[in-house]
Amino acid sequence: MDETKRQQWIDTVADFTAMVGIYLPDDVEAALQKLAAEETQERAKTMYQCILDDLAMAKKLHRPLCQDTGVLQYFVEVGTEFPWQDQIGEVLKEAAAKATLDTPLRPNVVQPLGEHNTGNNVGYDAPYIEYDLVPGSSDLRLRLYMAGGGCSLPGRAKVLMPLEGVQGIRKFVYETVVDWGVNACPPLCIGIGLGTCVATSAELSKKALLRPIGTTSPYPEAAELEKQIREDLNALGIGPLGFGGSASVMSVNIECAGHHPATLGVGLTTGCWATRRGEMIIHKDLSAEILSHKQSLEGAET
Repeated sequence: MDETKRQQWIDTVADFTAMVGIYLPDDVEAALQKLAAEETQERAKTMYQCILDDLAMAKKLHRPLCQDTGVLQYFVEVGTEFPWQDQIGEVLKEAAAKATLDTPLRPNVVQPLGEHNTGNNVGYDAPYIEYDLVPGSSDLRLRLYMAGGGCSLPGRAKVLMPLEGVQGIRKFVYETVVDWGVNACPPLCIGIGLGTCVATSAELSKKALLRPIGTTSPYPEAAELEKQIREDLNALGIGPLGFGGSASVMSVNIECAGHHPATLGVGLTTGCWATRRGEMIIHKDLSAEILSHKQSLEGAET
């Protein structure tokens, strides 16, 4: 790859990263607009108006919508026919550093133990990159999540005894949200992962969080549990930013994997009202298509 093409790729990912920090994805903004329109409690309506004003100002000023722009996490689905596989990691790191300076994004990456801030959101395995191979494809599907401090605090994973079953899952989720959910700036997006161990359930919960609002699990039992948990969490009345209101969550998504008969792993990952995630496709000629922000970018000043 010549340097011109490589720089084009870096610029594309850096612009995408900046966009995710400034504009909410279409589904999240639509969910907030819907909750704001349906809210009846005055204090909650005021909080929603503050949120919507913030979104408008971020678009107008072309600045991040929250001062905590998180730690960058890239999820890469790379086709086996994509010709530039060996350069993906370095391109993403350079794009993260460029976006940090240009947007600007807050430098949040602190090296473990030494507590040294790297200053550019690049460090030990940062940005975090997870790879999956897609046989026969020549495209690269790139998803980005900005993991802020508040929305990361409620993250939990636990291995239950299998006989605890669905009630054990629900109890774990409810206790976590009641104890820690207000720290994550509700209304929340909830990702739940069900697997064998802590590692698999935690990973699945992050994948669940990346799923768009309004989608449901393809497994009927999981889809029904998503509905039950969403209704029960909304009944808590946590409301926007924890000030009380009709809704506590925007979504509850579940991803599952078959588990060992002696264990039932459950993980929970939360996204705040500013759930900043994005999705794009990069083709083998390095042309790109944004999938997550088509409506949110309309009329935005650039």
